[in-house]
Amino acid sequence: MTDPDGKGAGWLSPASKFYRYLVLAFVASLSFGCYFAYDIVSAIAPSLIEELQTARQTVGTFFTMYSLAAILAVLIGGVLVDKLGTRKASLLFSCLVLIGAIIVWKARSIPVFFLGRFIFGAGSEPLIVAQSAMLARWFRDKELAFSFGATLAISRLGSLFAFNTGELTASYFGSFRYALLAAVLACGLSLVGNIFYVILDKRGEKVLKLKNESVAEKINLKEIKEFKPTFWYITALCFTFYSAIFPFTALSTDFFVDKWGIARTAESSGGFLAQVFNNFLHIFSTAGGISSIIIFASMIFAPLAGRFIDRIGRRASLMVIGSLILIPCHLLMGLTYVYPAYPMIFLGLAFVLVPAALWPSVPLVVKEERTGTAFGLMTAIQNIGLGLFPLLNGWLRDLTHSYMASSLMFASLGLVGLLFSLLLKRADSREGGRLEAARFRA
Repeated sequence: MTDPDGKGAGWLSPASKFYRYLVLAFVASLSFGCYFAYDIVSAIAPSLIEELQTARQTVGTFFTMYSLAAILAVLIGGVLVDKLGTRKASLLFSCLVLIGAIIVWKARSIPVFFLGRFIFGAGSEPLIVAQSAMLARWFRDKELAFSFGATLAISRLGSLFAFNTGELTASYFGSFRYALLAAVLACGLSLVGNIFYVILDKRGEKVLKLKNESVAEKINLKEIKEFKPTFWYITALCFTFYSAIFPFTALSTDFFVDKWGIARTAESSGGFLAQVFNNFLHIFSTAGGISSIIIFASMIFAPLAGRFIDRIGRRASLMVIGSLILIPCHLLMGLTYVYPAYPMIFLGLAFVLVPAALWPSVPLVVKEERTGTAFGLMTAIQNIGLGLFPLLNGWLRDLTHSYMASSLMFASLGLVGLLFSLLLKRADSREGGRLEAARFRA
Protein backbone atom coordinates (compact mmCIF):
# COMPACT_ATOMS: atom_id res chain seq x y z
CA MET A 1 0.00 0.00 0.00
CA THR A 2 1.33 3.44 -0.91
CA ASP A 3 1.58 6.24 1.60
CA PRO A 4 1.01 9.54 -0.27
CA ASP A 5 1.62 11.63 2.82
CA GLY A 6 4.83 9.84 3.73
CA LYS A 7 3.97 9.84 7.43
CA GLY A 8 4.12 6.07 7.77
CA ALA A 9 7.07 5.41 5.48
CA GLY A 10 9.52 4.62 8.28
CA TRP A 11 13.06 5.62 7.45
CA LEU A 12 11.80 7.14 4.16
CA SER A 13 9.48 9.44 6.05
CA PRO A 14 10.55 13.11 5.85
CA ALA A 15 10.15 13.19 9.63
CA SER A 16 12.82 10.50 10.09
CA LYS A 17 16.44 11.18 10.97
CA PHE A 18 17.58 9.16 7.95
CA TYR A 19 15.60 11.37 5.59
CA ARG A 20 16.98 14.53 7.20
CA TYR A 21 20.54 13.23 6.86
CA LEU A 22 19.87 12.23 3.25
CA VAL A 23 18.84 15.82 2.62
CA LEU A 24 22.06 16.90 4.32
CA ALA A 25 24.13 14.70 1.97
CA PHE A 26 22.66 16.27 -1.14
CA VAL A 27 22.85 19.80 0.29
CA ALA A 28 26.53 19.22 1.06
CA SER A 29 27.15 17.99 -2.50
CA LEU A 30 26.02 21.32 -3.98
CA SER A 31 29.30 23.06 -3.26
CA PHE A 32 31.63 20.10 -3.93
CA GLY A 33 32.04 21.17 -7.54
CA CYS A 34 32.33 24.85 -6.57
CA TYR A 35 35.21 24.15 -4.20
CA PHE A 36 36.99 21.89 -6.69
CA ALA A 37 36.69 24.38 -9.55
CA TYR A 38 37.66 27.32 -7.32
CA ASP A 39 40.83 25.69 -5.98
CA ILE A 40 41.96 23.94 -9.16
CA VAL A 41 43.43 27.26 -10.27
CA SER A 42 45.52 27.40 -7.09
CA ALA A 43 46.57 23.78 -7.51
CA ILE A 44 47.83 24.25 -11.06
CA ALA A 45 49.19 27.79 -10.61
CA PRO A 46 52.79 26.78 -11.48
CA SER A 47 51.60 25.18 -14.75
CA LEU A 48 49.33 28.13 -15.55
CA ILE A 49 52.21 30.57 -15.07
CA GLU A 50 54.48 28.50 -17.31
CA GLU A 51 52.07 27.49 -20.09
CA LEU A 52 50.30 30.83 -20.33
CA GLN A 53 53.57 32.72 -19.77
CA THR A 54 51.77 35.04 -17.40
CA ALA A 55 52.51 36.84 -14.13
CA ARG A 56 51.45 35.66 -10.71
CA GLN A 57 49.27 38.74 -10.47
CA THR A 58 47.23 37.34 -13.38
CA VAL A 59 46.58 34.14 -11.40
CA GLY A 60 45.50 36.34 -8.50
CA THR A 61 43.16 38.18 -10.87
CA PHE A 62 41.38 34.88 -11.66
CA PHE A 63 40.22 34.95 -8.05
CA THR A 64 39.50 38.67 -8.18
CA MET A 65 37.13 38.20 -11.12
CA TYR A 66 35.38 35.39 -9.22
CA SER A 67 34.92 37.59 -6.16
CA LEU A 68 33.90 40.65 -8.16
CA ALA A 69 31.00 38.65 -9.58
CA ALA A 70 30.20 37.31 -6.11
CA ILE A 71 30.09 40.82 -4.64
CA LEU A 72 27.63 41.91 -7.33
CA ALA A 73 25.51 38.76 -7.26
CA VAL A 74 25.52 37.34 -3.76
CA LEU A 75 23.32 39.96 -2.08
CA ILE A 76 20.79 39.56 -4.87
CA GLY A 77 21.21 35.82 -4.44
CA GLY A 78 20.37 36.08 -0.76
CA VAL A 79 17.24 38.07 -1.58
CA LEU A 80 16.29 35.50 -4.25
CA VAL A 81 16.66 32.69 -1.71
CA ASP A 82 14.29 34.53 0.62
CA LYS A 83 11.92 35.45 -2.21
CA LEU A 84 11.91 32.43 -4.55
CA GLY A 85 12.90 29.69 -2.14
CA THR A 86 16.02 27.60 -2.13
CA ARG A 87 14.85 25.14 -4.76
CA LYS A 88 14.40 27.48 -7.71
CA ALA A 89 17.25 29.78 -6.73
CA SER A 90 19.77 26.99 -6.20
CA LEU A 91 19.06 25.37 -9.57
CA LEU A 92 19.67 28.72 -11.26
CA PHE A 93 22.97 29.17 -9.44
CA SER A 94 24.11 25.59 -10.14
CA CYS A 95 23.61 26.11 -13.87
CA LEU A 96 25.71 29.30 -13.78
CA VAL A 97 28.47 27.41 -11.96
CA LEU A 98 28.57 24.73 -14.66
CA ILE A 99 28.51 27.25 -17.51
CA GLY A 100 31.35 29.25 -15.95
CA ALA A 101 33.48 26.13 -15.46
CA ILE A 102 32.95 25.13 -19.11
CA ILE A 103 34.04 28.58 -20.33
CA VAL A 104 37.22 28.43 -18.22
CA TRP A 105 37.99 24.97 -19.61
CA LYS A 106 37.49 26.10 -23.23
CA ALA A 107 39.18 29.52 -22.86
CA ARG A 108 42.07 30.30 -25.20
CA SER A 109 42.82 33.83 -24.00
CA ILE A 110 43.19 35.54 -20.63
CA PRO A 111 40.06 37.75 -21.08
CA VAL A 112 37.94 34.64 -21.74
CA PHE A 113 39.45 33.01 -18.64
CA PHE A 114 38.36 36.08 -16.70
CA LEU A 115 34.85 35.88 -18.20
CA GLY A 116 34.48 32.25 -17.20
CA ARG A 117 35.64 32.91 -13.65
CA PHE A 118 33.22 35.85 -13.47
CA ILE A 119 30.23 33.71 -14.49
CA PHE A 120 31.41 30.91 -12.20
CA GLY A 121 31.58 33.35 -9.27
CA ALA A 122 28.16 34.76 -10.12
CA GLY A 123 26.70 31.29 -9.53
CA SER A 124 29.00 29.79 -6.92
CA GLU A 125 28.76 32.26 -4.05
CA PRO A 126 24.96 32.72 -4.27
CA LEU A 127 24.69 28.92 -4.39
CA ILE A 128 26.56 28.75 -1.07
CA VAL A 129 24.13 31.36 0.30
CA ALA A 130 21.25 29.13 -0.82
CA GLN A 131 23.00 26.15 0.74
CA SER A 132 23.24 27.93 4.10
CA ALA A 133 19.55 28.76 3.96
CA MET A 134 18.77 25.10 3.21
CA LEU A 135 20.63 24.01 6.33
CA ALA A 136 18.86 26.61 8.45
CA ARG A 137 15.53 25.40 7.00
CA TRP A 138 16.10 21.74 7.92
CA PHE A 139 18.40 21.98 10.95
CA ARG A 140 17.68 25.26 12.77
CA ASP A 141 16.56 23.38 15.90
CA LYS A 142 18.36 20.09 15.15
CA GLU A 143 22.18 19.86 15.17
CA LEU A 144 22.65 23.13 13.27
CA ALA A 145 26.39 23.43 13.83
CA PHE A 146 26.86 19.73 12.99
CA SER A 147 25.03 20.18 9.68
CA PHE A 148 27.26 23.14 8.78
CA GLY A 149 30.35 21.16 9.77
CA ALA A 150 29.33 18.13 7.69
CA THR A 151 28.60 20.36 4.72
CA LEU A 152 31.99 22.03 5.00
CA ALA A 153 33.62 18.58 5.13
CA ILE A 154 32.00 17.37 1.89
CA SER A 155 32.56 20.71 0.17
CA ARG A 156 36.24 20.76 1.09
CA LEU A 157 36.64 17.25 -0.23
CA GLY A 158 36.45 19.03 -3.58
CA SER A 159 39.34 21.30 -2.57
CA LEU A 160 41.33 18.33 -1.28
CA PHE A 161 41.02 16.53 -4.60
CA ALA A 162 41.86 19.71 -6.52
CA PHE A 163 45.11 20.34 -4.67
CA ASN A 164 46.23 16.71 -4.75
CA THR A 165 45.28 15.88 -8.34
CA GLY A 166 45.55 19.20 -10.21
CA GLU A 167 49.25 19.23 -11.11
CA LEU A 168 49.26 15.44 -11.49
CA THR A 169 46.40 15.63 -14.01
CA ALA A 170 48.15 18.41 -15.91
CA SER A 171 51.43 16.46 -15.98
CA TYR A 172 49.94 13.05 -16.80
CA PHE A 173 47.73 14.21 -19.67
CA GLY A 174 50.12 16.89 -20.91
CA SER A 175 48.13 20.07 -20.28
CA PHE A 176 46.50 22.00 -17.46
CA ARG A 177 43.26 21.94 -19.47
CA TYR A 178 42.54 18.38 -18.37
CA ALA A 179 42.50 19.60 -14.77
CA LEU A 180 39.96 22.24 -15.82
CA LEU A 181 37.90 19.51 -17.52
CA ALA A 182 37.84 17.63 -14.20
CA ALA A 183 36.42 20.81 -12.64
CA VAL A 184 33.60 20.79 -15.22
CA LEU A 185 32.74 17.19 -14.33
CA ALA A 186 32.74 18.03 -10.60
CA CYS A 187 30.35 20.95 -11.18
CA GLY A 188 28.07 18.67 -13.22
CA LEU A 189 28.00 16.19 -10.34
CA SER A 190 26.94 18.97 -7.95
CA LEU A 191 24.11 19.95 -10.28
CA VAL A 192 22.82 16.37 -10.12
CA GLY A 193 22.94 16.55 -6.31
CA ASN A 194 20.93 19.77 -6.45
CA ILE A 195 18.20 18.07 -8.48
CA PHE A 196 17.92 15.29 -5.89
CA TYR A 197 17.71 17.89 -3.09
CA VAL A 198 14.82 19.61 -4.87
CA ILE A 199 12.91 16.31 -5.04
CA LEU A 200 13.46 15.52 -1.35
CA ASP A 201 12.79 19.06 -0.15
CA LYS A 202 9.53 19.33 -2.10
CA ARG A 203 8.27 16.12 -0.52
CA GLY A 204 9.45 17.16 2.93
CA GLU A 205 7.76 20.55 2.65
CA LYS A 206 4.43 18.85 1.94
CA VAL A 207 4.65 16.24 4.69
CA LEU A 208 6.27 18.34 7.43
CA LYS A 209 4.49 21.54 6.40
CA LEU A 210 7.76 23.42 6.23
CA LYS A 211 7.60 27.12 5.59
CA ASN A 212 6.79 27.79 1.93
CA GLU A 213 9.75 29.91 0.94
CA SER A 214 8.25 30.81 -2.41
CA VAL A 215 5.83 33.15 -0.64
CA ALA A 216 8.28 34.48 1.93
CA GLU A 217 7.92 38.09 3.03
CA LYS A 218 9.45 40.57 0.60
CA ILE A 219 12.87 41.72 1.74
CA ASN A 220 13.32 45.37 2.62
CA LEU A 221 17.03 46.13 2.46
CA LYS A 222 16.56 49.02 4.89
CA GLU A 223 15.97 46.45 7.61
CA ILE A 224 19.68 45.54 7.42
CA LYS A 225 20.12 48.47 9.78
CA GLU A 226 18.32 46.43 12.43
CA PHE A 227 21.08 43.81 12.58
CA LYS A 228 22.75 43.71 15.98
CA PRO A 229 26.44 44.50 16.67
CA THR A 230 27.13 40.77 17.03
CA PHE A 231 26.20 40.24 13.38
CA TRP A 232 28.53 42.99 12.22
CA TYR A 233 31.45 41.69 14.31
CA ILE A 234 30.85 38.18 12.92
CA THR A 235 30.89 39.66 9.41
CA ALA A 236 34.06 41.65 10.08
CA LEU A 237 35.80 38.54 11.43
CA CYS A 238 34.60 36.60 8.39
CA PHE A 239 36.20 39.26 6.15
CA THR A 240 39.60 39.25 7.86
CA PHE A 241 39.84 35.52 8.58
CA TYR A 242 38.96 34.27 5.10
CA SER A 243 41.12 37.01 3.54
CA ALA A 244 44.07 35.44 5.37
CA ILE A 245 43.22 31.91 4.18
CA PHE A 246 41.96 31.66 0.58
CA PRO A 247 44.04 34.49 -0.96
CA PHE A 248 47.04 32.77 0.65
CA THR A 249 46.19 29.37 -0.83
CA ALA A 250 45.62 31.02 -4.22
CA LEU A 251 49.41 31.02 -4.67
CA SER A 252 50.56 28.72 -1.86
CA THR A 253 51.47 25.89 -4.24
CA ASP A 254 53.72 28.27 -6.14
CA PHE A 255 55.03 29.61 -2.79
CA PHE A 256 56.11 26.16 -1.62
CA VAL A 257 57.72 25.31 -4.98
CA ASP A 258 59.50 28.66 -5.19
CA LYS A 259 60.82 29.05 -1.63
CA TRP A 260 61.40 25.46 -0.49
CA GLY A 261 61.77 23.70 -3.85
CA ILE A 262 59.08 21.19 -2.88
CA ALA A 263 58.02 18.78 -5.65
CA ARG A 264 54.79 19.44 -7.52
CA THR A 265 53.86 15.75 -7.58
CA ALA A 266 55.13 12.62 -5.85
CA GLU A 267 57.31 10.31 -7.92
CA SER A 268 55.34 7.25 -8.93
CA SER A 269 54.95 4.65 -11.65
CA GLY A 270 51.80 2.97 -12.83
CA GLY A 271 48.52 4.29 -14.13
CA PHE A 272 46.81 7.59 -13.41
CA LEU A 273 44.70 6.33 -10.50
CA ALA A 274 47.73 4.70 -8.90
CA GLN A 275 49.58 8.02 -9.15
CA VAL A 276 46.63 9.87 -7.63
CA PHE A 277 46.62 7.44 -4.72
CA ASN A 278 50.37 7.88 -4.30
CA ASN A 279 49.98 11.67 -4.29
CA PHE A 280 47.52 11.42 -1.40
CA LEU A 281 49.94 9.17 0.48
CA HIS A 282 52.62 11.88 0.12
CA ILE A 283 50.43 14.81 1.12
CA PHE A 284 53.21 16.22 3.34
CA SER A 285 55.88 16.16 0.64
CA THR A 286 54.23 17.78 -2.40
CA ALA A 287 53.45 21.45 -2.86
CA GLY A 288 49.78 20.83 -3.61
CA GLY A 289 49.50 18.33 -0.77
CA ILE A 290 50.90 20.79 1.78
CA SER A 291 48.50 23.44 0.46
CA SER A 292 45.66 21.01 1.11
CA ILE A 293 46.59 20.30 4.74
CA ILE A 294 44.25 23.00 6.02
CA ILE A 295 41.50 21.63 3.79
CA PHE A 296 42.13 18.06 4.97
CA ALA A 297 42.06 19.12 8.62
CA SER A 298 38.77 20.98 8.23
CA MET A 299 37.23 18.16 6.21
CA ILE A 300 37.99 15.58 8.91
CA PHE A 301 37.40 17.64 12.04
CA ALA A 302 34.73 20.19 11.01
CA PRO A 303 31.78 17.81 11.68
CA LEU A 304 33.26 16.86 15.05
CA ALA A 305 33.84 20.52 15.85
CA GLY A 306 30.25 21.27 14.87
CA ARG A 307 28.90 18.56 17.16
CA PHE A 308 31.20 19.74 19.95
CA ILE A 309 30.03 23.36 19.56
CA ASP A 310 26.38 22.26 19.52
CA ARG A 311 26.94 20.72 22.94
CA ILE A 312 29.13 23.28 24.71
CA GLY A 313 28.44 26.55 22.89
CA ARG A 314 31.39 28.94 23.43
CA ARG A 315 31.25 30.07 19.80
CA ALA A 316 32.71 33.52 20.41
CA SER A 317 35.51 32.09 22.57
CA LEU A 318 36.47 29.55 19.92
CA MET A 319 36.59 32.31 17.30
CA VAL A 320 39.08 34.16 19.51
CA ILE A 321 41.29 31.07 19.79
CA GLY A 322 41.17 30.35 16.05
CA SER A 323 42.03 33.95 15.16
CA LEU A 324 44.99 33.92 17.54
CA ILE A 325 46.44 30.71 16.05
CA LEU A 326 46.45 32.17 12.54
CA ILE A 327 49.00 34.93 13.24
CA PRO A 328 52.17 32.91 14.06
CA CYS A 329 51.46 30.47 11.23
CA HIS A 330 51.87 33.15 8.56
CA LEU A 331 54.87 34.69 10.32
CA LEU A 332 56.67 31.32 10.45
CA MET A 333 56.18 30.70 6.74
CA GLY A 334 57.09 34.22 5.72
CA LEU A 335 60.07 34.91 7.97
CA THR A 336 61.67 31.46 8.50
CA TYR A 337 62.55 28.31 6.59
CA VAL A 338 60.63 26.03 8.94
CA TYR A 339 59.17 23.25 6.77
CA PRO A 340 55.74 24.66 5.82
CA ALA A 341 53.78 21.51 6.63
CA TYR A 342 54.09 22.26 10.35
CA PRO A 343 52.57 25.78 10.39
CA MET A 344 49.99 24.57 7.86
CA ILE A 345 48.80 21.97 10.38
CA PHE A 346 48.11 24.71 12.91
CA LEU A 347 46.55 26.89 10.22
CA GLY A 348 44.26 23.92 9.60
CA LEU A 349 43.30 23.93 13.28
CA ALA A 350 42.30 27.59 13.00
CA PHE A 351 40.36 26.74 9.84
CA VAL A 352 38.44 24.12 11.81
CA LEU A 353 37.56 26.27 14.82
CA VAL A 354 36.54 29.57 13.25
CA PRO A 355 34.22 28.50 10.37
CA ALA A 356 32.56 25.78 12.51
CA ALA A 357 31.65 28.45 15.08
CA LEU A 358 31.16 31.43 12.75
CA TRP A 359 28.59 30.36 10.15
CA PRO A 360 26.09 28.66 12.52
CA SER A 361 26.20 31.81 14.67
CA VAL A 362 24.37 33.87 12.04
CA PRO A 363 20.91 32.25 12.50
CA LEU A 364 21.30 32.84 16.24
CA VAL A 365 21.67 36.61 15.93
CA VAL A 366 19.24 37.49 13.09
CA LYS A 367 15.53 36.93 12.57
CA GLU A 368 14.58 33.70 10.82
CA GLU A 369 12.97 35.46 7.86
CA ARG A 370 16.16 37.43 7.25
CA THR A 371 18.54 34.45 7.19
CA GLY A 372 19.05 34.47 3.43
CA THR A 373 19.68 38.21 3.33
CA ALA A 374 22.07 38.01 6.29
CA PHE A 375 24.11 35.24 4.68
CA GLY A 376 24.08 37.14 1.38
CA LEU A 377 25.33 40.36 2.95
CA MET A 378 27.99 38.55 4.96
CA THR A 379 29.26 36.63 1.95
CA ALA A 380 29.30 39.77 -0.23
CA ILE A 381 31.50 41.56 2.32
CA GLN A 382 33.66 38.44 2.63
CA ASN A 383 34.23 38.48 -1.12
CA ILE A 384 35.57 42.03 -1.04
CA GLY A 385 38.55 40.56 0.78
CA LEU A 386 38.64 37.44 -1.38
CA GLY A 387 38.80 39.66 -4.44
CA LEU A 388 41.31 42.22 -3.18
CA PHE A 389 43.93 40.12 -1.40
CA PRO A 390 44.74 37.52 -4.11
CA LEU A 391 45.50 40.47 -6.39
CA LEU A 392 47.69 42.07 -3.71
CA ASN A 393 49.37 38.72 -3.02
CA GLY A 394 50.34 38.26 -6.68
CA TRP A 395 51.36 41.90 -7.07
CA LEU A 396 53.60 41.80 -3.99
CA ARG A 397 55.18 38.54 -5.19
CA ASP A 398 55.93 39.99 -8.65
CA LEU A 399 57.22 43.24 -7.10
CA THR A 400 59.44 41.82 -4.34
CA HIS A 401 60.26 38.40 -5.88
CA SER A 402 59.48 36.78 -2.52
CA TYR A 403 56.47 35.99 -0.36
CA MET A 404 57.70 37.74 2.80
CA ALA A 405 55.61 40.88 2.25
CA SER A 406 52.52 38.75 1.54
CA SER A 407 53.01 36.74 4.72
CA LEU A 408 53.25 39.92 6.79
CA MET A 409 50.04 41.12 5.14
CA PHE A 410 48.21 37.90 6.05
CA ALA A 411 49.54 37.96 9.63
CA SER A 412 48.26 41.54 9.97
CA LEU A 413 44.82 40.41 8.82
CA GLY A 414 44.93 37.78 11.57
CA LEU A 415 45.73 40.44 14.14
CA VAL A 416 42.78 42.59 13.05
CA GLY A 417 40.56 39.51 13.10
CA LEU A 418 41.63 38.78 16.65
CA LEU A 419 40.48 42.27 17.62
CA PHE A 420 37.07 41.71 16.01
CA SER A 421 36.67 38.34 17.75
CA LEU A 422 37.33 39.97 21.13
CA LEU A 423 34.79 42.70 20.34
CA LEU A 424 32.31 39.99 19.33
CA LYS A 425 32.74 38.19 22.63
CA ARG A 426 32.06 41.42 24.54
CA ALA A 427 29.03 42.32 22.38
CA ASP A 428 27.56 38.83 22.77
CA SER A 429 27.82 39.14 26.53
CA ARG A 430 25.89 42.41 26.37
CA GLU A 431 23.19 40.85 24.14
CA GLY A 432 22.54 37.90 26.45
CA GLY A 433 25.30 35.44 25.57
CA ARG A 434 23.44 33.46 22.90
CA LEU A 435 26.66 32.60 21.06
CA GLU A 436 28.28 31.20 24.19
CA ALA A 437 25.25 29.08 25.13
CA ALA A 438 24.82 25.41 24.16
CA ARG A 439 21.93 24.78 21.75
CA PHE A 440 21.63 21.02 21.46
CA ARG A 441 21.49 18.17 23.93
CA ALA A 442 21.51 14.49 23.03
